[in-house]
Amino acid sequence: MAKSSNMKDLLKQRMSAAQQVSEMEIGNRAYESLIDPLPVAASTIRELPVDKLRPFFTTDIGFHPYSPEKLRAFSQQLLEQGLLERIIVRSIPDSDEYEILAGHNRTAAWRMAGHDTIPAEVVVANDARAIIIATATNLLRRQELTIIERGKAYKAMLEAKNRNGQRNAAPETFGENRQRYNAREIVADFFGVTEYEIRKAVKLAGLIPPLADVLENNPRHLPLSCADMIADYDAASQEAFVEMCRIEGYRLNKATLNHITQKCPPPTADKQAIYAAWREARAAADKKRSAPSKKITFDRRKFAPYLEQIGSEAELEEMFLEFLKEVAHKRATPETKSQGLFHQIQKAVTFCGLPHGADA
Repeated sequence: MAKSSNMKDLLKQRMSAAQQVSEMEIGNRAYESLIDPLPVAASTIRELPVDKLRPFFTTDIGFHPYSPEKLRAFSQQLLEQGLLERIIVRSIPDSDEYEILAGHNRTAAWRMAGHDTIPAEVVVANDARAIIIATATNLLRRQELTIIERGKAYKAMLEAKNRNGQRNAAPETFGENRQRYNAREIVADFFGVTEYEIRKAVKLAGLIPPLADVLENNPRHLPLSCADMIADYDAASQEAFVEMCRIEGYRLNKATLNHITQKCPPPTADKQAIYAAWREARAAADKKRSAPSKKITFDRRKFAPYLEQIGSEAELEEMFLEFLKEVAHKRATPETKSQGLFHQIQKAVTFCGLPHGADA
């Protein structure tokens, strides 16, 4: 838990630092760290017609545009403060249009504010550099990104890294070369996260759109732990889980998913077999819920000296629960493990405010 918290704090620090540098600088640093250590080509500053700009289309980087409400608020902010940072684009071959690499929401809000042109930084960029620029700034600056958005962005970066490798004229040992080509490790180091976090996010990005939508917008119907297990299945098999997530008032749980994966191991499973395993799991859960609760009984005579000091059965139940919690807590510590059960009971009785008995 502490390690996860530290990683989140580190990520926030990096995000805060990212606010202090330009998107172009972030993109260049990311490209040089992840793809090519050689200096990147210089960019040019131009005022471009907004109707000549196209959204990023090189690959699916996963970022959602602002909601209409948020876009209107952003547009109003631009009217009051102006455009604080230029967008970044690259020219589309054989046309007079440009692909937006950074600044999709700024462009939309700027247009909404009534502007026909927008200041832009035009870069010469291959696909790898375009992907790095399009993903790096969002990953570092936007804290509200969902795990699906992060997963798709990480996946795009990893694929760009794996396709391009890292060109370096200096000779390397096998170990150094292998470490350099460990794309996930390099990406994790740059963004200040763990390889596990990247691996998990990329895996969840493999959910089919209907399930990704549920995870992002209605996570009560699809807990993260269940989504992680469903992501082990291929796209066709995942279709079977969509209907489960759409049942009003129903929530998938890990016990159900464990039963399904045991009956229908991933990555490929027949949809009807998945449905059958799901029905079995639900029937077992319903049976367990409807079963009468088990009662704990004691010989009341043994507790007679103590019961006189307790006002009601509700008070007795509360004390007994506190006693069990105390015993469970102390059994978890090495010190208590060396003590006898009788000594634990004595301490628990003292904790409840009761006398130890005639011999105490």
